[in-house]
Amino acid sequence: MAKMIPERAEVPREHKWNLASLFVSDAAWEEGFAVLESMIPEAEAAKNRGFGKDRSTFIAVLGAYERYLMLEERLGYYAHLRVTENEGDSASRGMYARFVGLSTRGQASWSWLNPAIQSLEEDFVNACLADARCADYSVFLKKLRRFRPHVLGEAEERLLAMQSEVAQTAQETFSILTNVDLDFGTVETAEGPVALSQSTFASFMRMPDREVRKRAYNQFYSRYEAHQNTLASLYAGSVKLDKYQAQARKYTSARSMALFPDNVEEAVYDNLIATVHANLPALHRYYKLRKEILGLESLKHYDVYVPLVKESVSKHSYEDAVGIVLEALKPLGDDYVATLRAGLLGGWVDRYENKGKRSGAFSAGTFSGDPYILLNYKDDVLHDLFTIAHEGGHSMHSWFSARNNPFMCYNYTIFEAEVASTFNEQLVFDYLYQHSADERQKAYLVANRIDDTLATLFRQTMFAEFEQRTHEIVESGEALTIDVLRGEYRKLLEMYFGPDLEFEAVSDLEGLRIPHFYNAFYVYKYATGLSASVALAERVLAGGVAEREAYLGFLKAGGSSFPIDSLKRAGVDMSTPAPVSAACTRFAEDVARLEILLTNSEQG
Repeated sequence: MAKMIPERAEVPREHKWNLASLFVSDAAWEEGFAVLESMIPEAEAAKNRGFGKDRSTFIAVLGAYERYLMLEERLGYYAHLRVTENEGDSASRGMYARFVGLSTRGQASWSWLNPAIQSLEEDFVNACLADARCADYSVFLKKLRRFRPHVLGEAEERLLAMQSEVAQTAQETFSILTNVDLDFGTVETAEGPVALSQSTFASFMRMPDREVRKRAYNQFYSRYEAHQNTLASLYAGSVKLDKYQAQARKYTSARSMALFPDNVEEAVYDNLIATVHANLPALHRYYKLRKEILGLESLKHYDVYVPLVKESVSKHSYEDAVGIVLEALKPLGDDYVATLRAGLLGGWVDRYENKGKRSGAFSAGTFSGDPYILLNYKDDVLHDLFTIAHEGGHSMHSWFSARNNPFMCYNYTIFEAEVASTFNEQLVFDYLYQHSADERQKAYLVANRIDDTLATLFRQTMFAEFEQRTHEIVESGEALTIDVLRGEYRKLLEMYFGPDLEFEAVSDLEGLRIPHFYNAFYVYKYATGLSASVALAERVLAGGVAEREAYLGFLKAGGSSFPIDSLKRAGVDMSTPAPVSAACTRFAEDVARLEILLTNSEQG
């Protein structure tokens, strides 16, 4: 009998998130929607209040803008989360579409503010910053003024704001196509036919039956191949939009535009790729070892995710997994653990897959509401236990940030976010390894950490390099066709996986299924975040109260400073290649350790 994926209505309430901290119901959301709509005319009124001539008026306008943004954030997150519950639900999608339309109108109405602030005299801005009434806006103003060379006139800013709704078309269409419209069918297994989907694909790739993996792999990518021209057109359109926005705002490239808000030098991106390239031999040695352990004459792409070592206990209920995570995170203190426990077992988490639900996992933190977590938890996939820790790290980062900063600077950067999430994974590994019963179980854990490091450091760097290449192609005036996309991606596959892996004809279609590519130059932060978290986790585990408080201080910093600076205060300098190099070295050491553990377990 096929393992059926339930409808959303069939999911028990205790397995769903409780969005009441945002809005208690869709009806309450509608009331908030009406309030936000009524606030839009305030933007025009604020514009005509003699802005920039009087400090009191200036601060009052900032207050009106803040109130607008706070309500907009609540409305947007609620509507977004409702869509992710079931992307095929037209009512939720209509709700989100209405929000995007209203938000676009609101952004257009407030589009005058940024240019107006940029045009203010330095003396007036400094006087405002010295005013105690402006304390909650000081970081916001200082960061905003950095953008002066890239802010256009009022009319141009209004036009750019008005097109923000249209700019989401490629990403939204990609999501609907791949999560709702594409039918991947079922795959026959020893237990009967099992539904193949975006979410279950990862489980198929971990199945021990190689023929099942092969069928699932080829069946999955055959659907992508059938729609490859549409998918290529969507992604090319997204890259062209990045190019247009960068040119309109007078950046040298789309990459420089993406890195500018975090005040991250492009050398950090280049150092990441160069350092990983220098350490590719360690990755190639791992694939050679994998081939030997699996006893294969040829290693295929569908062989790289199957566990190398069988786990002694292969299943963890969601509740058991939460218990393990909380024990592992005890070095972060009682308050951290108690808060996370209440959230993970309370209303923060939407736990399991249902039909139409967004694949993967994410954390969605807001200033006013709980930091919600979407999961597609499976009790037979150890990685999903680590995902609880990972997303819990994001959510606790949001929790601390919102409670230690004013709204206008509470939101931390993605660069920092990936530190908080992967930091938790380091602690979970350490706990499980220290409490494992035998050499075989330790080998299993090390093998999984190798795969996780590979996925976060090496694989995300490969993605980052792909993004860099595709944008360079478009920015040079060349066409980003399906053949170009597949060709560039295949070259990277061959470089990163090395000589011991043989690819299928459809393997390079993987580049068309990565949703993060629609948020350009995002994925490199996974790799830098892991590198920082490895260093910080070692520091906390080996240290005492001072090291723990330095790390918690980083979580509490929110968006009050730039990420490189906040990480330096926590104890790691990401402006140098050293943390990335150290993470690569640990990967190589883990590969060597795995070989020793497997040898010892066989001898024992």
